[in-house]
Amino acid sequence: MGKIVITTNVSLDGVVQDPDGQEGFRLGGWFGQFGSKDLEVWAKLETDEALDADALLLGRRSEEWFASRWSSRKGEWADRLNSMPKYVVSSTLEEPTWSNATVLKGDVVDEVSKLKLKLDGEILVYASYQLVRALMEYDLVDELRLVVFPVVLGDGERLFGETSDKKPLRLLGARTIGDGLAFLTYQPVRDA
Repeated sequence: MGKIVITTNVSLDGVVQDPDGQEGFRLGGWFGQFGSKDLEVWAKLETDEALDADALLLGRRSEEWFASRWSSRKGEWADRLNSMPKYVVSSTLEEPTWSNATVLKGDVVDEVSKLKLKLDGEILVYASYQLVRALMEYDLVDELRLVVFPVVLGDGERLFGETSDKKPLRLLGARTIGDGLAFLTYQPVRDA
C-alpha cells in the first residue's frame, strides 16, 4: 500500500504562498531570502527524498507550476522528478503539462484511496495546499515533512485550513538543515 507524504516548505507561521516571489504576493520570495545559505543542503535532502519515492501527487496549479520550472532542467533531482509517475487531482484539467502525468478526476477521497492501493512506497505531495487540506480532512495523509523557514510572514495562504475536528500529530523527527532551517517529520495519530 502506498504512503501519502506531504513534503513542503513553510514559514514559521505556516505560510506556503509564493515562496519564490513569482506570483506577485507582497510577502513572496521568502524561500530564497531566508533560506539562501542553507539551500544546497536542502536540495540534497529533497533529491534523496525524490529518489526514494514512487510517485508525485499534485493539484492542478502545482502541476503546472512544477512542469514550467522542472521540465527543462537536468541533473539527478530534475531527472527523477521528470521521469517519475505523477498524478494530478483536478476536475478541470484535460491534459497535464508535465511528463508522465495522469489526471485523477472524480472524488478526491476515492481517487487517492485507489492510488494508495495501487502503488507501493511513498507518494510525495509537493505544494498543493488545497489538496493537502482535503487529504488531511479525510485522514489520507500518512506523514508530513515540513521544512520550516525562519520567518514569520503574518499573512498569506497557510498549509492548513479549517478542519471538521482536531488532527493530532506525533513528532517522528526534528533536525536542522544547514544553519537555519528546521526539518520536522510528523505522523497523524489515528483514533486519538
